[in-house]
Amino acid sequence: MKTHTENLPETRSNRMALPDILKGIAVMLMIQVHLTELFAVETWFNSMAGQISLFLGGPPAAPVFMAVMGYFIAIGNKSLSQNIKQGFKLIFWGLLLNLGMNAHLLIRIFSGEFALDPWPYIFGVDILFLAGLSVIVISLLRIAFHKNLLLWLLALIFFAVMNSWLPVYSGEIEAIKYLQAYFNGYYHWAYFPLFPWAAYPLAGYIFKLLEDRFNFSKINEKHLLYAAIALLITLIATFEYGFLHSTILQVYYHHEGLFVAWSLAFVLFWTLALRLLTGGKTEGFLMHWLQWTGKNVTAFYVFQWLIIGNVATSLYRSQYLLQLVLWFLVVTVLSSLLVLVWRKLKKQSQPKFAN
Repeated sequence: MKTHTENLPETRSNRMALPDILKGIAVMLMIQVHLTELFAVETWFNSMAGQISLFLGGPPAAPVFMAVMGYFIAIGNKSLSQNIKQGFKLIFWGLLLNLGMNAHLLIRIFSGEFALDPWPYIFGVDILFLAGLSVIVISLLRIAFHKNLLLWLLALIFFAVMNSWLPVYSGEIEAIKYLQAYFNGYYHWAYFPLFPWAAYPLAGYIFKLLEDRFNFSKINEKHLLYAAIALLITLIATFEYGFLHSTILQVYYHHEGLFVAWSLAFVLFWTLALRLLTGGKTEGFLMHWLQWTGKNVTAFYVFQWLIIGNVATSLYRSQYLLQLVLWFLVVTVLSSLLVLVWRKLKKQSQPKFAN
């Protein structure tokens, strides 16, 4: 993710609608789960409806976005230096977003009103950090692996399973803990550490390699339907496992390799289902708006967090269902307007060259 949508590893001039729609849906689901986590009263948060909200903000959201990002990295033709620069830019913007979304809270902490440790809020490992690190890692692996599918699959497995095996620093130097949180460990402020979350962009990258090798475009609708049905049966049979791992937040953020496999099966089913339901068409206001949101997903993500994060300081765990629905509409509309303004200002700031 990024604050400038052009910085994403997406270089095709003719954008594919389905990946953008997937990202547009993902960011909507992220908005609703952020509201549940920060705004919802405890009774709603702990209810079955609250758990469903957490699930919808789980496998259909961040894993989908990261897999699509990996897919576009595979499409891109940027140099190693360009990708590394982009990765560090994403990390830098992630730090700025932490400061911006927590500005209200940090002011009240430093003024002495709240007796909270500010550092987890300043250095919290949100998805922008994961995106930046993933771009760097995949770009480096591409130099070594080229199109060797076996090596890419081994890398995916490595990132998916190693979190529980890598050593965790247990000393007293806090700086080391905050640095390690970006990679592994079970720190409560690490929402998207590289292990296991880099498995998802790697999966998207591998999907593109497979698509190129086996020409998925020739698969007919009937076979896509069979694949979707097989995945649906598998997901239903194992749904209790997937649901529980998605709704216990600390487990979800630091899950093991088996849940990575389950989530990837869900992502593939989700993608096939949307492809079959839309028939590859993107007509209508909703589809066009979701596609536009997906194209501008990081700017949209940043603005929704700036709104939710700062309002949450005053409304933390105090809102009921109707209020949550209203807040979802307010955040979505305001974020859309802010993205429009951002795009317009950015366009105006670009230099104009005479013909």
